[in-house]
Amino acid sequence: MDFSSKLLENAVSEMSQLPGIGKRTALRLVLHLLKQPLQQTEALSASLLTMREQINFCKNCHNLSDIELCEICASHNRNEKIVCVVEDIRDVMAIEATSQYRGHYHVLGGKISPMEGIGPLDLTVDSLVQKVKNGTIEELIFALSSTMEGDTTNFYIFKQIEPYEIITTTIARGIAVGDELEYADEVTLGRSILNRVPFENSLKNS
Repeated sequence: MDFSSKLLENAVSEMSQLPGIGKRTALRLVLHLLKQPLQQTEALSASLLTMREQINFCKNCHNLSDIELCEICASHNRNEKIVCVVEDIRDVMAIEATSQYRGHYHVLGGKISPMEGIGPLDLTVDSLVQKVKNGTIEELIFALSSTMEGDTTNFYIFKQIEPYEIITTTIARGIAVGDELEYADEVTLGRSILNRVPFENSLKNS
């Protein structure tokens, strides 16, 4: 792709580094920004910089938050004794969109994947196990994607907390095997949360 401007080429190059954005899409977005008022581009740039510099991770669940404790963990209307274990913030948003879950979350920050060099120490597993040890959780819901990596992560956490008296469940398999949680429709995901099953049952069926 030939560019008449080095400035344009640099902007397209940076834009194309975003997930799912190829060179042609990046060029279309950059050219769109060029047609907009300068204030709009400045506002976009400022919002991205502010987010990058000021956003926090909730000290309790590791969800993204503007302050030390996210709105979900700070809410008195949520059941802190039920914790849903998810991969990242996109899964929190997907489950929240169903309006079927009123507990807390624990965001792992990924899944165990030896192929990608991601092990348990790269995730927030230790802080989750510590919560269980402290006796503050009555039920742990495994809501990771139905992939080999998701199942491996579920099993690893299950073995870590097995010595403690806690209910472990997993979302019902309305989510197809191999599907990512964030792409499930709200009705299916909501039913999967409501119809969750004991985690031990999923081990027998796998």
